[in-house]
Order: sequence, then structure tokens, then C-alpha cells
Amino acid sequence: MTQSSAIRDERQQRLAAAMAAEGLDVLVVAGNPWRSDYLRFTADVTPMEGSAVAFVERDGTGRVLMESAVEAARIAAEHPRLTVSASAQLFADAESLVSDLSARKAALAPSAAMPYRLAIGPLGPTLKSGTALLDRIMLRKSPAEVAAVRRAAALADDGYAIFRAASRAGRREYELVADVEAYYRSRGCPENFQILGSGGIEVRGMHPPGERRLARGDLVTTELTPCVDGYYAQICRTLVLGEPSAAQQRAFAVFREALEAGVAAVRPGATSGDIARAENEVFRRHGLGDYVTSEYTRVRGHGVGLYVDGAHLLEDMTLVLEPGMTLIVHPNTYHPEVGYIVLGDTLLVTDSGCEVLCATARELFAEPA
Repeated sequence: MTQSSAIRDERQQRLAAAMAAEGLDVLVVAGNPWRSDYLRFTADVTPMEGSAVAFVERDGTGRVLMESAVEAARIAAEHPRLTVSASAQLFADAESLVSDLSARKAALAPSAAMPYRLAIGPLGPTLKSGTALLDRIMLRKSPAEVAAVRRAAALADDGYAIFRAASRAGRREYELVADVEAYYRSRGCPENFQILGSGGIEVRGMHPPGERRLARGDLVTTELTPCVDGYYAQICRTLVLGEPSAAQQRAFAVFREALEAGVAAVRPGATSGDIARAENEVFRRHGLGDYVTSEYTRVRGHGVGLYVDGAHLLEDMTLVLEPGMTLIVHPNTYHPEVGYIVLGDTLLVTDSGCEVLCATARELFAEPA
């Protein structure tokens, strides 16, 4: 049995048990190229173009409607257990199939990707929400899923080594990303979410790669998020072109302290808010409390797995951690002396605490200018 088939079998068993416990006969699951994690888990379907709606039976069989005829042909060839068809009026056809479920117990998921016509239309109130059910079983990873995240984390480490070697004065931002993408594709990994930033105090975040040329003294930041068997892992690191200045070293030390505080807070029973609070308190102690607000930073980390941005780490979030959950802790934000800095590792929650899955050193790397 291959790694991918082991993951599929584990997911189907967990899904069937959860549906039986809820008394559900069928799940109606929507997705698109940006938000396909629920489709991946329930039907092993990842649309590359257009939207899709899957009707997943408790025994793992099902029907999938897809906007793209090309995508429908691909998915049908990959998944002979599924009945796949293209639909020029996807949501109307999905609504018709939902109406045929009147005698069966069905639920819709996820709320974030469910078309308005299905979720809020006349049929929506007659169906249960399946989002919470899927969230419960997707957050806690099986052994095969953890193995995939581990492999993705190893690729993240390898990719960052390529990124460091690519970072030279005079190169454009997109050339760095091109080197990383070429490496990942050579390793059979065509899917990687990556953003970066380069410059100094004027840089307040990261972005898709642009035309800017790297220069001596730049902070060069990136987050790499390769995908293995549908599961992502992420790493965040910062380097300097040339010798780091005293200000850059002082600033980076705060971020390393914050990351270590966040990692130390990861354990079963802790909440996502506890982790964010541990990170933020470090900045507050250093007089940098303004820079952990929404004006300068989005989240202090997030879940990873079938999606690159799962449950957020923010002080007001109350998700309770359990063994088997995977997440990244990253105190990424702006520093008023030097600009935007990033530092983060993917973690696995264990029975007694956590395991760091990234192996790259937590240091401010210096590359020759």
C-alpha cells in the first residue's frame, strides 16, 4: 500500500465513523482551487480550475460535479469509485441533487466555501452544517497524515537552503522563487505556497515575488510551504545580504525569544490563544507591544495540514490543542528599527508537549553580498 492510499483509507474510516456518530448518510462538500482541504479529506479531490461540489456517501463512494470539463475528466480517471461529471450550471445542478436528498440525512460543509445558493437558499435551512464535524477530525492527524507533514517539513528545510543560495545582490525577487520552484518540481513537489520580502525599514510585510533587485544590507524574508500528498508544512526565516548590523541582530533576538516562548506553550490542553499570548508578551516586555496588533501583523501562527492557513493563533482564539494537531508558530511582524522579520517552525502536538518538525537553525543568516 502506498503512502497516498494509506492516507485515503485512514481518512475514509474516520469519516465513516464520524458520519455514523452524527447519523449522517451523505456529506455535501464544496471547494475550489484556493480552498480544497475539505474536498481533499472527504473525496480526495483537488480542483485545479473552477469550483466543485461532492456528494460523499458514508461508504466512501460519491458523486462530484465540476465546473471544468477538463478537470472532470482528470478526476474521473484518478478516482474510479467516484461518479464525476462536468456542469455548466454547477450550483443549480447541485441544488437539484440536494433536493433529491430530502429523505436522507445530509450535511453541508464547509461554511467558508459553500456557495450562497446552497447554504442560504431555500434548501439550506433543511440541512445540517457539517463544518464542525469535519474540523474535529481534520485537525487531529493520523499517523499517515503526520508522516506526510514530516516529509513536507523536510522539503521546507531543503527549499530554504536553496533560497539562501539563490539570495545574492542584484538578483530579482522572482528569480529566488524560480530557483526554489525548480528544485521542488525536481523532487516531485509541484505545489508550494511562497511569499517573500526584501529591503529595510520601509518593508512592512511579505508579498508575491516582484521585480525588485536585492541589495547589500537587505533583510530577505520568506515563508515556504511545500505540499506532500496534499499536506503542507511551512518554514519562515530571515537572512541578511552582507554582515548583519547590530540593530538587525538585536531585533532578531527578540523574534527568536518570541518563537521559543510560543513553542514552549504548545502542549495538549493549551489553547491557540495561549500560544499567541506567550509570543506577544515577549514583544511587550521589549517595548514592542504596538507591533503585535492587527495594524502590523495578521496572526501569530496557524494550523497546517490539508490547508496552509487553518485555525489561527490569536490571543482571543480558544481552540484546545490535542495530540496529533500540526501547526506553525511564527511571531512575524514589523520591527521599527530594521523592518519586517519572520521566523517560524512547523510543530506536531504530542502527548507531553510538541515536536519541532523543521530542522533549519533559528538564526539570522548572513549571505555574501
